[in-house]
Amino acid sequence: MLRTQRLLLEPIRRADSDDLFEAVVSQDSVMRWLATGRADSRSAAEAMCDAHVAHWARHGYGDFAVRDATTHAFLGRVGLRNRVQYGVDLGFALHPRAQGRGIAGEAGRACLELAFHGLALPVVFAFVLPGNTASIALLRRLGAQPAGTVQSSGLHCLRFRFDSAADPAATSHALNDRDDSDATLRLHHAPGLGGLEDTTALPDGLVRADNEHTLTATYGGNLVASLGWLLREMAFDGAPRRVAGLGSVLVHPAHRDRGIARTMLSVAVEHARVAGAETVMLLCRPELVPLHTQLGWRQLAVPVTFRQPTGSRLCPLTTMTYDLTELPQPTTGVDLQGLPF
Repeated sequence: MLRTQRLLLEPIRRADSDDLFEAVVSQDSVMRWLATGRADSRSAAEAMCDAHVAHWARHGYGDFAVRDATTHAFLGRVGLRNRVQYGVDLGFALHPRAQGRGIAGEAGRACLELAFHGLALPVVFAFVLPGNTASIALLRRLGAQPAGTVQSSGLHCLRFRFDSAADPAATSHALNDRDDSDATLRLHHAPGLGGLEDTTALPDGLVRADNEHTLTATYGGNLVASLGWLLREMAFDGAPRRVAGLGSVLVHPAHRDRGIARTMLSVAVEHARVAGAETVMLLCRPELVPLHTQLGWRQLAVPVTFRQPTGSRLCPLTTMTYDLTELPQPTTGVDLQGLPF
């Protein structure tokens, strides 16, 4: 839950479907500006809530129900949505009675604060239909810069971009709990080695490459999880491909089964996207394949080779990929062209 001066932002639940219908789905003046188009049924609102709940389970962040902090009246939804093609975007849909009061800006700043200071995302996008002048003006006030156009749900949309380095929320204190020592999970990104000590030795004493970047998670100011990654050109069916290789997600035993690994994987993919990776790759034990498949990763069905001081070796672990482009899956083999990660 996020709290601002006037608002409560809580992850959307299935139980919010009636409120979402009344505030958003049944409001033609709201739906006409959403790329999903018009909808006027309670079943559509239920389907939207189901999609929001599934997104939270997959990424650990998503859309919030926006409520008045005093009356708890439902005002609409706002949040961060991860799109495989484009990355994470900031979206709004507020009841007409909540418009023109600065509520969208207040909720938007809270989401940007979460994105950049809670999740350590490198960039956040926003998509808006060209005629939606009010939303365009809001995005500009929040610090977004034009970033071309895209097709979203078959519609031509303007794209805007928020960068963490130029984040206006960095000094806005949009949330009431910016103390890093509180009982809040926060992610941090830094170049180079760091994080928890990796004791998950590769099979047969294989040598592992050093990480070039580290993503760590803290809770109450204490380090509870970490993930490292590197960027390298690899060979897919002999053709070069820019790949981000992720190492193991290490989570302190006291903080497992809380979805931390899922969120860190999601955020790491976004850093890889911004760094120019075309594909993200990880090597995992067979028992973890169902988890990664559920999160949108695909298992390679071709031989994978890597380097060792003694020469080339076939990879003994399962290789999973997360594609950021529309490049084809390999059909003959993949060469990591370096040490495993």
